[in-house]
Amino acid sequence: QLQLVESGGGLVQPGGSLRLSCAASGDTLDAYAIGWFRQAPGKGRTEISSISTSGSNTHYADSVKGRFAISRDSAKNTVYLQMNSLKPEDTAVYVCAATYIGRADSNYYYTSIDEYDYWGQGTQVTVSS
Repeated sequence: QLQLVESGGGLVQPGGSLRLSCAASGDTLDAYAIGWFRQAPGKGRTEISSISTSGSNTHYADSVKGRFAISRDSAKNTVYLQMNSLKPEDTAVYVCAATYIGRADSNYYYTSIDEYDYWGQGTQVTVSS
């Protein structure tokens, strides 16, 4: 069974950067499309970035476009979310998720919560001076 564990969250000043990690165990992440979601105070859980199994196609929500970058490292069985130019409104619990795709559909990303089967526990990101 695939398991996902996020790390890298914490307190950062506005304009600063953090890199979140989503480490997988139980299966190789190469066969899975990955999404990053967040839930801010008083808000629902929403997709902020997704990546295809091949890593060639990515998606970013308008709120983070140009500031965040998603990537994957097969050797470490890990997906990353690099967050730059952080704003107070980025404060949220960040969660990674995976859905099994296999070999045949390596070019597509997925942005809906209902499309994902495996979820991490989340890591808190707080942007404040």
